[in-house]
Amino acid sequence: MSNHILAIDQGTTSSRAIVFDGSMKVAGVGQKEFTQFYPASGWVEHDHEEIWQSVVWASKEALRKSKVKPGDIAAIGITNQRETVVIWDRVTGQPIHKAIVWQDRRTAPLCARLRKAGLEKTFSRKTGLLLDPYFSGTKIAWLLDNIKGARRRADRGELLAGTIDSFLVWRLTGGKVHATDATNASRTLLYNIGKNEWDGELLGLLNIPASLLPVVKNCADDFGVTEKSILGAAIPILGVAGDQHAATLGQACFKPGMMKSTYGTGCFAVLNTGADMVRSRNRLLTTIAYRLDGKTTYALEGSIFIAGAAVQWLRDGAKMISKAAHSGELAAQADDTQNVYLVPAFVGLGAPHWDANARGAIFGLTRNSGPAEFARAALEAVAYQTRDLLDAMKKDWKGATSGTVLRVDGGMVASDWTMQRLADILDAPVDRPEILETTALGAAWLAGSRAGVWPGIAEFARSWSLERRFKPQMDEKTRVAKLKGWRDAVRRTLST
Repeated sequence: MSNHILAIDQGTTSSRAIVFDGSMKVAGVGQKEFTQFYPASGWVEHDHEEIWQSVVWASKEALRKSKVKPGDIAAIGITNQRETVVIWDRVTGQPIHKAIVWQDRRTAPLCARLRKAGLEKTFSRKTGLLLDPYFSGTKIAWLLDNIKGARRRADRGELLAGTIDSFLVWRLTGGKVHATDATNASRTLLYNIGKNEWDGELLGLLNIPASLLPVVKNCADDFGVTEKSILGAAIPILGVAGDQHAATLGQACFKPGMMKSTYGTGCFAVLNTGADMVRSRNRLLTTIAYRLDGKTTYALEGSIFIAGAAVQWLRDGAKMISKAAHSGELAAQADDTQNVYLVPAFVGLGAPHWDANARGAIFGLTRNSGPAEFARAALEAVAYQTRDLLDAMKKDWKGATSGTVLRVDGGMVASDWTMQRLADILDAPVDRPEILETTALGAAWLAGSRAGVWPGIAEFARSWSLERRFKPQMDEKTRVAKLKGWRDAVRRTLST
């Protein structure tokens, strides 16, 4: 059997596919961006068909570039933007509405009503999550309540619902398999992470029929076989995990106390807590890190909604830079005597604040403030927000020690300036790996190990290699002053 693996990485702004060879090296890449829809303030949608076509195109392109025949792919692993949901017809496969994206805030009023009814503790105790529009359950409820005929069709069993992974599995298998994995299920507000099952009480509170939902499997499991006509061969799908969980695996964070942070559109820090389902007292999320062979490993997670998206705003909204990659160079030119803070609450603030109504703000501007100061403020905001998460984790769990090393990945980590500033603000080492495609690698490892052509956990962990370690260089007085200014800026931005 061939030991090549195809990883499908369906992200927020683009779909990528990567063919990895038997040495777990990249052999071919395909990537295609797709349209972002903003139908109302705080609303974000994707077109299901455009996502599907982008996934197929990217997969074929990766195969073409790798010069590997479809029949020589041992298995497919899928990783996806979490919390984004679709509801579709179980016969035709046609969604009833565009996909509602994880960034979307339209269900803030529903979340507020549930909190006012005293139900947040019930949801949090069972799911490890907070009542926030970020999560999938209230999005499904909104679709059922607001799309004409949806509630009636759902009650008749005509519809299926799921996160993007399950939609892709359903399409790839020609409608034969409706399944998800434990990590994606754990982000829906509907899944009991202690019992590892859909929770009847929570489904009832949101009025969601259980018949809509997919079967929940291990991350490395049998998710069916692709229709030959799609990619040119019938290929088994043997791995599925939400993007942050796949990155945790790709970073080989298998031991309790290990931590990774991914810097893409948003920033997501995940701390492995092992079998210990830590209940956060600082508004972090308790989540499933991964589930292998029926054994669940838990994590604490801090979710930052805007990271790389702030740089995209500098490029596309403010028109201050022509390319995102220029932000680090520009930040290095900023005037050190200016203390400009950008609180990027464009779609609210995530952990540890969870303020859906906060909006972005800039503080400390002077007549001399320009693009360089804006660029530095945007990049520093990522570091400050990560520091807030790490501080909360240390308060929540004794395993998050002051000696914690952060393994990083995502598009932003290519910037040396950004990673050095991150280490400075954290006052902790930041490790950048040789392979930056850790999300796709994690999905590929799930599929490859399940297929028996890639190594198990121990050998895979040994294969992780360091490209560069960034050590703190900032003096403590400067760090303290900067953090004080940041916390004051956040306080002024919060809506309550």
